[in-house]
Amino acid sequence: MPPSPPARGLGPHVVGLRVVVRRLVPGETGPSGGPAMTDLLGVCTSWGEHECVVQPESGPAVTVRLADVVSGKPVPPRPSVRQRVSARDAEGHALVMWPTVVTEDLGDWVLRTETEPQGRLLKRANSALAIGDPGVSWDDALDGVVGFYTGRDREPLVQVEAGSPVHRHATGRGWTEVDGGASTFLLGSVARALRACGSTGAGAAPTPVLTEDGPRAHVVLEQDGRVVAQGRAAYDGDWLGVHALLVEEGRRRGGLATAVMGELLDWGASHGARTLWLHVELDNDPALSLYERLGLLPHHDLAYLRPPAQH
Repeated sequence: MPPSPPARGLGPHVVGLRVVVRRLVPGETGPSGGPAMTDLLGVCTSWGEHECVVQPESGPAVTVRLADVVSGKPVPPRPSVRQRVSARDAEGHALVMWPTVVTEDLGDWVLRTETEPQGRLLKRANSALAIGDPGVSWDDALDGVVGFYTGRDREPLVQVEAGSPVHRHATGRGWTEVDGGASTFLLGSVARALRACGSTGAGAAPTPVLTEDGPRAHVVLEQDGRVVAQGRAAYDGDWLGVHALLVEEGRRRGGLATAVMGELLDWGASHGARTLWLHVELDNDPALSLYERLGLLPHHDLAYLRPPAQH
C-alpha cells in the first residue's frame, strides 16, 4: 500500500508541535449532505506513512488516518497560565518592591507615593496605577489623582496600560505622555531564566554579594573597590520582580548583568518564586535582548501620563 499523501501544512515536521487537523468522520454525513468533518487540536506526537497521532489537551491520544485529513497546520503554543493574568493583577506584584511606599486605593486604581525617597523619585513608586475600574467616573478619578499628589508636593502621574480606554480618555482631556516613560511588562519562568543564566556563563565576573531585607534582595558586584554591576528583586507569593539592573558603562556586554540576574533568580527560587517579571523601557535594546535570551515574553505595554499644565 503506497504512503498517504501529506496534508497541506502537515507532515513529519510537525511532530512535537501544536496543530489543528480537519479530518473526515467516516460513515457520517455533514449538514450540507456531504461528508462530515471535525477539527482536532493538540500536539502531534508521531507521523507515519498512513497515520498520525495527536494528543489533545485533555483525554486520550487520537490516531488519525492521513487519508482522512482534509487540511491542517501548526498553531502557536497555548499561552502559559502566567500569560493569561490581567495587566492589573500582574502589576499588583510590584507593590512589595519599595518598603517606604504608602498606597491608597481608588477602586482598582492604586495611588502610590514614597514617604522616604532616596535619590530621584521613581515614577513607578510615585504614580497612580490607573488600570481597572476606579469605582467612579474617569474624570473624577483623574481629578482625585491630581489632588492626591499635589497635596503631597508630588507631580501628578498616572501609569496606564498603553492603548487602553483610560489611556485614550486621559489624553483626550489633555494629559500627555512622559518622555522616556514607555515600557513593556515582560514575564516568564524563573526556572527557565535561571537555566539560561547558567548556560551563558559570566566569564570572570566578580563574586556577587547579596543582602536581604524581608521579601527584597540587593545584589552587588564590586571590583577594585567600586560597584560595577547591581540589581534588586522582590518576591510576592511565587512572583519575582527584578528592577534597577545596572552595569557600569564600559563594562557592559561582559556577562555582569547575567551574573547579577542569576544571583537574584537563585535567591528568588529559594523562596518559592516561579514566575519572573520586570519592566523595561521600550528603547532599551540591550536589556530587551538580554531578557529575550532568558525566555521572557511581552505581556502588556505601559505609559506614564501627566496632567495638562495649570495656568
